[in-house]
Formats: sequence, structure tokens, C-alpha cells
Amino acid sequence: MAKSDETADARKLDWGIPNVRDLGGLEGRWGVTRFGRVARGPRRELLSEAGWDEARRWGLATVVDLRGSSETGRRDGDPSIGPSVLDGITVVSAPTEDHDNAEFREICFPILDSPEYWPHNLRILPHLVLATLTAIAAARPGVLVHCSAGRDRTGLVSALLLANAGVAPEAVADDYAASVMVMAGVSSHSPTHDGKPTETRRKPSVGPEIRAPWWSSSSPMDRHTSTRWDSHPPRRNGCGRYCSGDHIGLW
Repeated sequence: MAKSDETADARKLDWGIPNVRDLGGLEGRWGVTRFGRVARGPRRELLSEAGWDEARRWGLATVVDLRGSSETGRRDGDPSIGPSVLDGITVVSAPTEDHDNAEFREICFPILDSPEYWPHNLRILPHLVLATLTAIAAARPGVLVHCSAGRDRTGLVSALLLANAGVAPEAVADDYAASVMVMAGVSSHSPTHDGKPTETRRKPSVGPEIRAPWWSSSSPMDRHTSTRWDSHPPRRNGCGRYCSGDHIGLW
């Protein structure tokens, strides 16, 4: 088995639901990202009690939820769990999107199922993304970052974390592509600009287009973040101390 395949297998987390991965095991500029620090996945309501047990064994201590308040909560078909399942686990609400923002709705709603909207999200709502990164940095290690499908919003935040750990742009893009492939055909539950069901919209691609020109720099998001996030302390690669090893411990 090739080393890349071994790493991919090691990163997969078997919590009984698809699309859960550890952000560890990837070569970065300052070393290999560490296992057991940050994981990405879909909405936590999909986890059964057995899934939560597996998450605890991984070291889960904090959940950072990227969804808006209207998206949270149990849905029909979700597993029932006891009230004590989340004891000792901190859940932090840190939405990256504001669906009441007119500019965000106009520009991003048509492309929410694609990384094309990421730089617009950063430009229009930098304070929300910064608050999310701050929440992750302040969390106890063993962080699950999730949205609904665990693909696009989670992909944005994961890309920022990995890029600022010095992970190569191609590897960051591959991490997003892995979620696209795993979640193919699964609704992201994102809104549409025209009211059409999600399944009628253009699906995200795993082809060369996800390696758009803004992936080509060593820090893909830097040129979008550095001009808008001038209020926080000195930064490395755009997100600065909020993505550094000293605070999040990815390396």
C-alpha cells in the first residue's frame, strides 16, 4: 500500500457516519499535522450513541458547529440519544455564513455547493470566519468541526487550517475532493437563490476546476484574508496565531 493510501486510511474516523476525517497526518511546512487535534465531519445529530462513544475514544472534547441556528436540531430519521451523551463535551456555535446578509445571498447562494463561494464568504463576512477560527483556537484539543454535509463550510474552515499549517495546496484540494466524493448525492441543506431543490443545482466537481487560481499560492486564502483581518495580532500566512501550532496544535 502506498504511503498516501496509508495516510488516507489512518485519517478516516469510523464513527458510524460518512465523511469524518482527522486533519492529522498531512505534510506541512513545519512538520506533519498531528492526529487527534481537529476532525471534520457532517452534522453531529447523525451520530448514534455508539458513534459518540467512538468520538470520545478519539478524544473529542469540543464541537464547533458552523451552521446557522435555523439548521440545528434533530430531524426525522436521526438517531435518538440519551441526555448524558454529550456530558463533558463543549458545543460551540460559530456560523461562517449570514443568510440575512444581502450581498452574501446575491453572490453566494447560487454557488454554495462549490468552493467558488469561499473567497466571497471571506470577503463579505470576514468577522464570522475569524470568530470561527478563534473558537477553534480557544477550544480544548479534540475538536470536531462540522456543518451540515461536512463538505463546503467545513471545507472552507479545513482549508484555512491546513493551508496555514503549510499543507500543500494540492493536498488541501484533495481533502475537499474526498468529501465531495463521499457525500455525492447528499443534500448540503444549503438554501437556493431561486427556491429550486438542491438536487437540481449544479453539483460540485472534483476535477481541475477545484484547483482554481486562488489555490496556486502557498497559502491559498492569504490574499483574501490579509486585507480584511487587520485588527488581530501579527499573522503568519493570513490567519496568524489563530491557525498556528501553538494554539490549535495541528503541527
